[in-house]
Amino acid sequence: MAAKQLTIYTGKRKTSNARVRITAGSGKILINGRNYTDYFCNRATLIKVVEDALRVTGNFGKYDVMANVQGGGVSAQAGAVRHGIAKALIAENQDFRIPLKRNGFVTRDSRVVERKKYGRSGARKLFQFSKR
Repeated sequence: MAAKQLTIYTGKRKTSNARVRITAGSGKILINGRNYTDYFCNRATLIKVVEDALRVTGNFGKYDVMANVQGGGVSAQAGAVRHGIAKALIAENQDFRIPLKRNGFVTRDSRVVERKKYGRSGARKLFQFSKR
């Protein structure tokens, strides 16, 4: 009897990448081998972001989530994990697609920091103008 093949789903936001696996279980969420509440330093908004996809579909506490995240800041990492969980839930059951899509969890947030241009102090800001 062969075990079910685990598939890794990639969630992305800004420069963060999250590789997410879900399995039926007791509801443990591990990010980089640590509990997600510890990983996000008990920040309520980031913890809510990670739980959002599971709560919208009514699966909070039914799936174990293991995620490896790298790049970006903690806010972008939380968004990347949510995106990965949403993609994994859709692969598990197509009926979850409608509520996840309505809440915007399936769409990849592609906003990234604009690069600095030459002749400017930042991406768009100019150096101070002096007439004399």
